[in-house]
Amino acid sequence: MSDRVADRPQRRGRSRRQAETPPQPEGQPVNRLPLYALASPEQEDEIHERSVRILEEVGVAFYEDEALARLRSHGVDVDDDHVARFDRELIAEYVAKAPAGFVHSSRNPANNVTIGGDHMAFTSVAGPPFVYDVEQGRRASTLEDLHNFVKLAQLSPYLQISGTETVTPGDVPFHERALDITFAHFLYSDKPIMGHYPIGVSAADSVAMARIVFGERMDDEHVLMGVVNISSPRRLDDRMLGLLHVYAKARQALVITPFILAGAMGPAAILGTVAQANAEALATIAYTQMVQAGTPCIYGPFLAVVDLQSGAPVFGGAESMLAQFLVAQMARRYELPFRGAGQYVSSKVPDIQAGYEAVMSGLPSMMCKANFILHAAGWMENGLTASYEKFLLDLELAGMYQRFAAGVSWDEDEWAMDALLSVLPGGHHLGTEHTMARFRTAFHRTSYLDHKSYEQWSTDGAVWAHDVAAAGWRTKLEEYEQPPLQPGVEEALQDYMARRRPEIDPAAFQ
Repeated sequence: MSDRVADRPQRRGRSRRQAETPPQPEGQPVNRLPLYALASPEQEDEIHERSVRILEEVGVAFYEDEALARLRSHGVDVDDDHVARFDRELIAEYVAKAPAGFVHSSRNPANNVTIGGDHMAFTSVAGPPFVYDVEQGRRASTLEDLHNFVKLAQLSPYLQISGTETVTPGDVPFHERALDITFAHFLYSDKPIMGHYPIGVSAADSVAMARIVFGERMDDEHVLMGVVNISSPRRLDDRMLGLLHVYAKARQALVITPFILAGAMGPAAILGTVAQANAEALATIAYTQMVQAGTPCIYGPFLAVVDLQSGAPVFGGAESMLAQFLVAQMARRYELPFRGAGQYVSSKVPDIQAGYEAVMSGLPSMMCKANFILHAAGWMENGLTASYEKFLLDLELAGMYQRFAAGVSWDEDEWAMDALLSVLPGGHHLGTEHTMARFRTAFHRTSYLDHKSYEQWSTDGAVWAHDVAAAGWRTKLEEYEQPPLQPGVEEALQDYMARRRPEIDPAAFQ
């Protein structure tokens, strides 16, 4: 494996000021692992060249009139079939306008996070229409479930961002969900939030509600983050473009995400899928900068494969890991923050398959130094279900990942020389002064994984991990305390929601 990419000169002609990422807020996890590069510099060049060829020869379709007019005004060749073909120099010029990092602000500035550099930020699963717990099984999700997951995320030290539509509340009219989801995150969490973003209308409501909370801070800060899912292969529809326009014009962050299941929406080949994803991401990032130069863009292809015998998505597969390493290298090439995979699984219950798949999906994000990890807790059943128990077990993994990525401290105390020189042959370190001073903090501890002997575990009831987690999430919700909002903000948000509900046209969501 090559690590030469890390030592190469900057490719994008940035100034030193542009290339620097903001300072790390206190307590945010940092990834100090060595850079893992799967492709050689020459192979990285080839991915770029193949991607540019796609953009020059067959392009990307933009199905929205405002977008087509803007592309033409910036010198992009657009044909009568809505397909935009991008010149490579134009791509390089506009992608270079996206910042190398940014601060994602919270209503509580102590919880601000940096996206970029060696910094990491994790957030929950997003979008499942179902929830699962070991007592009730699988059922349609509700607004109460959404509230519960926001509270659990607020309580966790391993989720730095509150998230978005952790579950889709089926008991709220679909055209009003942006209001209730955005309100829930502002009410029950004081961490950064993503907002709501399926289409432009819902994105605009999130922006308006964020302005109530942040006021003039929104003029200079990035307080929302939306995901632009390219409809692979090579298509941006009016919904995603509507979201992109709203967030970019408000200078809010966007996660640019080609969503490709190799073998269906992309070729049944790793390199071809990576080239397609890279081309789609570059075109969308370049267009975003045409809307508003300097808009933060996280480079974040979502890549998995399909079982070519059944057609079912496969999460936690080896090919997905390999593809992630390659797109991570391309993000570094363009000096963009990178979105990595969360704990994606195909398993229907929080069983051993879920554990294997979660590690296979999530660990590569640490090794390729992802900056933003979406779907880091709760994802189950190919993203259709959010599991309460898996949410807590995923947090155990997230905590271990963050400790692993922090690397080894080379402080003098880590050598423990006094203890090493004082313990006699055949002795032990259990009672040394060094051990006693560190016995609570020396090693990362988990809350829901069992490390007892078999006899002790059996005596204590022989409880399986998912049952421990089942009791754990209920206890956590009992312990939850709501963080205070500024006086008058909750009432102002409720007033806005009451005015907006009768104004929203359900037909806009069809």
